[in-house]
Amino acid sequence: MVQAYILIQTEVGKASSVADMISKFSGVIQAEDVTGPYDVIVRAQADSVDELGRMVVAKIQGVDGITRTLTCPVVHL
Repeated sequence: MVQAYILIQTEVGKASSVADMISKFSGVIQAEDVTGPYDVIVRAQADSVDELGRMVVAKIQGVDGITRTLTCPVVHL
């Protein structure tokens, strides 16, 4: 199982609707709107890095109002 934090920048006024929509996706553990340089932070999981990448590119980046994403995989040191 691979987990990652996905940091999302949105258009002005879209953070809440983006977080609500993404929270319904399979594999999303949590999606919250936040303040700071990013507008939404998502915690997601998938069976593989490839599956996680497909989730980000095919599902999350397709949500209306998203301008940029940054995926940060969780590592266990």
